[in-house]
Parts: sequence; structure tokens; C-alpha cells
Amino acid sequence: MSSVSPATAATRGGEVVDALRAQPGGPELLALGDAGADLALVGGAVRDLLLGRAPRELDVVVAGDAAELANSLAARLGAGAASVTLHDRFGTALLRWDGCRVDIAARRAESYPAPGALPDVRPGTSEEDLARRDFTVNAIAVALGGARRGELIGAEHALEDLDAARLRVLHERSFIDDPTRLLRLARYRARLGFAIEPGTAALAAEALRTGALMSVSRARLGAELRLALGEVGGPAALESISELGVLAALAPGFRFDRELAERALALLPGDGRADLLLMAALLLHLTVMPAHDPEATMYAILDELEFTAADRERTLRTALAAPSLVQPMALATKPSELREALVAHTPEAIALAGALGDGGAPRAASAAIEWFQQIRGVRLEIGGDDLIAAGVPAGPEIGRRLAQALARRLDGELEPGREAELRAALEG
Repeated sequence: MSSVSPATAATRGGEVVDALRAQPGGPELLALGDAGADLALVGGAVRDLLLGRAPRELDVVVAGDAAELANSLAARLGAGAASVTLHDRFGTALLRWDGCRVDIAARRAESYPAPGALPDVRPGTSEEDLARRDFTVNAIAVALGGARRGELIGAEHALEDLDAARLRVLHERSFIDDPTRLLRLARYRARLGFAIEPGTAALAAEALRTGALMSVSRARLGAELRLALGEVGGPAALESISELGVLAALAPGFRFDRELAERALALLPGDGRADLLLMAALLLHLTVMPAHDPEATMYAILDELEFTAADRERTLRTALAAPSLVQPMALATKPSELREALVAHTPEAIALAGALGDGGAPRAASAAIEWFQQIRGVRLEIGGDDLIAAGVPAGPEIGRRLAQALARRLDGELEPGREAELRAALEG
């Protein structure tokens, strides 16, 4: 299967081995190979190291038990350093530690019993393991142990496509067997800046035209969409998904405005969820569609795509609230008015509203900045116990008086300190 010459295999394989030494977990994997383990680095990790990029994770295949290799690697990393998660159906193990991860799989071959179904797996050769992968640039492996240590093998066109920055599927049924590769195609195009090989583009278009995505569970599509939402370049990934026609196939109501999303992300504070803001941006079009219940429609989409209850609720609150926040944000003249308008809303809704207002209500964007940087973190030095001690009966009146004192503090009407705050609250 490999079209790589022996000289190239040795040279490029050596490049990967050298680069691997600087990656978290890399020296330990090489040590396991030196100790006799028949394992190889494979897929995106090899691709990224050949491109001079730091891999997001290390993908490893082993001619044996993935769990055994995971436990051996965990032991080398340190007794309490790593956690191991096993997935028996596919013979895989996931090792996590300190923000790093290694995905380990038993070397295998796959076949698809039906379009869109999960594959049936069996033990396989190195060549069969590469043949099951999505794109040629991911069908590259470098042996880290055994007789072929340091040797690179790749599918036909693999290195050629990598050097040409090109995405190509390995066979004509690729998008039929696993239509989630349509989303991966868009993500890789955006992340790597690669072009799509013309034949692959034609196969993708045909798969979409014939409704290939309908053969995949909504849960799997949701998982792939969340990967796109979580990309460092999330807006570029979603724009790529939209341009390929995949977004409309996921849900007819989805629309994506990259400029709007990027303006919103620029406003979002560090404790905000970029992925949920982007998801809310996809749903915004549904808030203005006539003759339907936007909340029910959004809920159904998020539920089908198996967003967690907490993420579903936060995304709904963001998408539904953002359009209605633009005017109050633009019209607020005092910090206390801005607080009253925004305090109950998610950071994502406020950032998205600020971005929405950029076209016709630019004050909304500056109001979002003011809220996040100057107002949101302001707190009184006094609390309810101070008012009770001063003779105010326990009950709703306590909250009203504290809110009044906070409003006066925000608007610059109070001297700093507890005494001024307490006087203002008691005057209420």
C-alpha cells in the first residue's frame, strides 16, 4: 500500500522521531519502543509533526492490547500522573495527564455493514490500519518499536498530498461509509489551510446531494459539530462547514455569519464559552423565522444533537436573549442601568448582543466592554447581615436596599467604603 521510497521512509520517519522527543509523552513512548513494544505513531500526530506543528494529541497503534500499553505508559509517566479510559468495543484506550493526551488503539482493519453504521473491527496489519483512515494526510505512520523502528509508511499519495497541502479521501465510498467525514473534511480544510482535491470535492458534493448524512445518528453528528465548535479557529471551521453545504444539511435553520461570530468572540471574557456562543450564533436565524416557536425549535435541534442539559440551556438563553439586549445596551446612560439590563444574562448573550449592535447600534459593543471590564465585578463591602444588625427586618427589603446602594456606588454617587454604603442602604 505504501508508495514511500525506502530512503524517504527513513528520512521522514527520522524527522518524526526527533520531533516526538520534544512532545509530552513522546520520550516515554520511544522508551516503550526501545523496550520491545510493537507500536507506531499514526494519523494526525505524524501529519502535524511533519508540518512542524505541535500535535493536539498523540495517536498510537499497537500490535496487541491497547489497555496494556496504556498502563505501561501511565507507569512511566508517574503513578498518579495519568488517568486511563478504556473503550472495549474498538480496543482503544485514552490516557490523560496535565492537559495532555495519548489515544491508543489496537492495530486493526474495519468494514462497514451499512452506510453510516459504526464499523465492524478485527485485528489488522499496519497497511490495513492505514486503509481505514479518512484522508491520505492522516494515513501515515512511523514505527516506534520493533524491526521497523523509525520507518515511515503511508497510503498512496499520502506524502505527496501532505507536501501539496491537499485533502484527499482514500477511496470512493469514504463519505458513504462514514458521512461524518464530511464535517472532518471541512474542519481540516479550515484548521490546516489545505485545499480539497477535486475528486474528493466531487465525492463530497454527491454524498450531500444523496442525503448521506441522514444515515448517521444525530448523536454522532452532534459530536462532530461540537469538535468544530471547539476548534481554536471555530469561526473558520464553521464557515468551511457552511461553504461545503454541510451546515444546511445538519439543520435547515442553521445560518453562519463569520464576521458576526468573530466580533462576538472578541468581546467574550475569559470565563465565557466560545463553543456555546458559536452554537447560539448558528441558531440566531431561527429567532426571526415566522410561524414557528423559536425556543421549541432550538430545543429540539440541541436535544437531537445530544448537547448536555446544561449546555443546551445556556445556548438557548444566549440565542433567545441576544437580539433583545441590543437596544437596552445601546440606550443605557448609567452603569446602574446597564447592570439592570445585563445582570441576569450569560456572558455569551451579552457578547453576541454587542456584536449584533455593531451594525446599527455601535453603543451596544462598547456597553458590553464596559460591563465586562468595569461593572460586572463590582461588589458592595456590606451585606445583608450588616443591615439586619442596623435594624432592617429580614426579608425582601434587605435585597432592595442593597441593590439601591450598589446602583448608587456604580453611578459614582457614594464615597468609597463600608460606612458610605451602609448609610445609602439605610436611607432607602
